[in-house]
Amino acid sequence: MPLITRRRILLTGAGAVVILGGGWAMTRDPKQARAPWRQASEGFGDPRLDVLAYAILAPNPHNMQPWRVRLDGDDSFTVFCDLTRTLPQTDPPNRQITIGFGCFLELARQAAVEKGFRAEIEYFPEGEPSPLLDERPVAHVKLVEGAPTRDALFSEVLSRRTNRLAFDTAQTPSDVDLAAITSAASPAMSASASSDSKLVENLRALTVNAWRVEWETPRTRRESIEVMRIGKTENNENPYGLALAGAPIDALKAFGVLTPGKMDEAGTTAYQQSLSFYQTACETATAYAWIKTAANTRRDQLDTGRSWVRMQLAATARNIAFHPLSQALQEFPEMREHYDSIHTLLGAENGDTVQMLVRLGYAGEIAPAPREPLASKLIED
Repeated sequence: MPLITRRRILLTGAGAVVILGGGWAMTRDPKQARAPWRQASEGFGDPRLDVLAYAILAPNPHNMQPWRVRLDGDDSFTVFCDLTRTLPQTDPPNRQITIGFGCFLELARQAAVEKGFRAEIEYFPEGEPSPLLDERPVAHVKLVEGAPTRDALFSEVLSRRTNRLAFDTAQTPSDVDLAAITSAASPAMSASASSDSKLVENLRALTVNAWRVEWETPRTRRESIEVMRIGKTENNENPYGLALAGAPIDALKAFGVLTPGKMDEAGTTAYQQSLSFYQTACETATAYAWIKTAANTRRDQLDTGRSWVRMQLAATARNIAFHPLSQALQEFPEMREHYDSIHTLLGAENGDTVQMLVRLGYAGEIAPAPREPLASKLIED
């Protein structure tokens, strides 16, 4: 009978981690990194901080959380981009980072209404940055007492998740659900969704190929690996970037199977599993949604983010899993073929820009992504 080592057992799957003890496995959740999700509902006593506590939960590329906020007077705040938190390899024009700020501002607006305020939001008060974001503010927000009717989508903010698991291909969102998701976007945006079998088949293949380009291109792969947080300790110590957490992850890390170096080395288990995990996710989409804009200004990108998070909240309300697939929309040279293909496939003509693409379906529940504490986002003049 062949010798079965602890290392070999660990590689057979998550269930095998019981060899390390059930009590140990139960302690692997990075609760500290997820504390901001709880703290948002508890409040801080200052309306601006209460609003910002929800805003920092916004979805954003690679979970970089690039927002920095200066409190102004007693009723306003100004939002800046931390330029060290951009993604120059996969998002060279900062387009996706800007979309993330749109998500941030929309959650701020919804939270303000919930607290009894109207959020007066001014985009780029010192000018729109080009070709890249710069040190000038992204937005200025003033809270004015007396709010319009609360936004029903706000009730889903703490339940919102980006779900990267494989979807159940036996279930497809209904046309009614897809219409509800797209109707959550601003009427000024061109938001669409479809479960058409031919389109789904084509998009599955395209998104798989685009993912392989991102992972197999060394510099774009390394951009992700550099912000990969592997295991409980790393997630608690640096609660931004791409989170890998749970008992199986900690076990594989402890045995040297899952490390940044191994993820970057073709042929290793870590490299191949990283590639195949996301590929499986792409292959199990049952429907898609996307947003197009006629122009591609920074304001268009902020508005895209605001509609995007609204669509995600609408999907959450219907228990529909939501996973942005940004690879084919990335503007680095090796992705050009897929970038052009997806614009053709989704009917982006006459200079239209496909700003966002998401796969929709049904999947198991997941924990919220780590977030940095609100206090770490506040800056002074």
